[in-house]
Amino acid sequence: MDFLILPDREEAARLLPDHLARSDDEMIRHPSGRPWLLGRWEPHELTVVTAGARRLVMLGPTRIDHPTVERVLGRARTLHGLDAVARSLPGNPYLIASMDGQVRAQAADRPDRLVGPTGSTVDEDSLALRLLSPQPPWPLSQRGLWSSVSVPPVGHWTLLGPTGPARTVHWWSPPAPEVPLPEAAGTLRAALHDAVGVRTAGPGTVSADLSGGMDSTTLCFVAAAEGADLLTYHVEPLDRANEDARWARLAAERLTDARHLTVPSQGASSWFDLPVSDGHLGEGPLPWHGGRTHLEGLAHTVAEHGSRTHLTGLGGDELFGIMPSILWSLAHRHPLRSLPVLRRYQLLNRWGLFAMARGLTDRTGFAQAVGGAADTLTCSRPPAGRLALGWSIDPRMPPWATPDTVDTVRRLLRETAETAPVPLDPDRFRHRVLESLVLEGSTVRQLGRYTEPYGVTWEAPFLDDRVVEAALSVRVEDRAVPGRFKPLLTAAMRGLVPDALLDRPDKGEFSAEMFRGLNDNKRRLRELCADLRAADRGLVDAGALREALTRPVPDARHLGPFQNTLACESWLRTLASAPAAHSGGGSR
Repeated sequence: MDFLILPDREEAARLLPDHLARSDDEMIRHPSGRPWLLGRWEPHELTVVTAGARRLVMLGPTRIDHPTVERVLGRARTLHGLDAVARSLPGNPYLIASMDGQVRAQAADRPDRLVGPTGSTVDEDSLALRLLSPQPPWPLSQRGLWSSVSVPPVGHWTLLGPTGPARTVHWWSPPAPEVPLPEAAGTLRAALHDAVGVRTAGPGTVSADLSGGMDSTTLCFVAAAEGADLLTYHVEPLDRANEDARWARLAAERLTDARHLTVPSQGASSWFDLPVSDGHLGEGPLPWHGGRTHLEGLAHTVAEHGSRTHLTGLGGDELFGIMPSILWSLAHRHPLRSLPVLRRYQLLNRWGLFAMARGLTDRTGFAQAVGGAADTLTCSRPPAGRLALGWSIDPRMPPWATPDTVDTVRRLLRETAETAPVPLDPDRFRHRVLESLVLEGSTVRQLGRYTEPYGVTWEAPFLDDRVVEAALSVRVEDRAVPGRFKPLLTAAMRGLVPDALLDRPDKGEFSAEMFRGLNDNKRRLRELCADLRAADRGLVDAGALREALTRPVPDARHLGPFQNTLACESWLRTLASAPAAHSGGGSR
């Protein structure tokens, strides 16, 4: 699926033949008769509601009460009146409305459809940000790669009026974390059934990852409960010490009505394969671009077995796991009650008492944290005695980034801090959860392009709005329960997923695949440094990168900089094969 939305204006209609339409586009018109929605979608992905001269479209899996939505559409005084519809939809559809000459939408689901018509060129500063590891901090993580194409902020929709420029309108905020665990678990269970149910409705096979982890296992049991003709897909891990394979077998034994595929470890070399043009400019460099081979192999295999929808557990770790910053949140919400939990984590991680106390009493504001990241961009490790309890993981530039590139990123961080940016949530832990979910959503959107040619949609039910809201509503103290792994998810699934599976205390670790990929490709990557697009643009020092590729990598944390750099290189090679008008830029 891909689409472009036009305002209800005559000048937009005039642009259509030469600049906007593609030969295989379908079209839906405004009530005025002008072109409104262009793109490609499957019939089951489209829901249309009409009320007089008003029209509402939902693109993507969902389920509605048609008479109720028609009534809301007809009675709404403004486009804000449709917020109630958006807040009630299961699944994760795009909601697009044409009402009284105004349009509620994103302008497109991917930026490349807007690049040519807007005359955009590459934003070189944004490209420099993509070298940051693990990622640029919010809000710079949302900065687009194209000079004339912007990304709507989280929780906003775009208003396209009959005149004037587009503007964004806020409509969604995360729920307050006030709901006790039992109540939140019930809401989450219902939301997950809805999220999976709208994707498994109708005839045909539905496939799903069954890695052995709790997230994918949950989705498989929910899909089975929803009556899906289920095909599970398990890739054997490289590391024999990885327990996921055993847990996947146990789950498969309990899913008696499903068919099960187990394939040998595959595609490890692709994690650091030579970057080539893949034809997808997408939203920019994608650090998980090495997953392309895995996804294409998955899509090919499940399509041969009749699947047209594949479920992945992406988002589950972020929603139900914990991050170190939760300790800061607990200490500030419940100083006395949280002491046993804080002490437990201090002992488990062997943190010094002084470092722990310093981290828990830190009161750095969000804007100050964004600006402060500029001071540690080239540090090889966190300062002594500093724990990762802040607003985000301190980003680092790779050692092979050029001084100009480092200076650019440092400037952008400080300039952003001066604008007093607002976090996604006032609470540090919840901000980090939301920041991670935004990244996961972008990953799913972009990687889904690789399964589309096989007729398979790649779906992540944990990223649905209703599921996210249910998970965020639980009290923070109910997330970190000593001795329990993902307590909210296990409480929600108790009685559906067997207790033996829910009581697993840990998750698998897959860095072996990444180390294998890097080792398999090191020689070819060193040769690539002689013709590096990122070096041509002044982003990296090819010699420094080549030298880094001769050294052993001490642990998995040091793989991220290589991933991000190769993602940029792959994207630049794709860009080089795009029309010249899109390329823009030059050296830094």
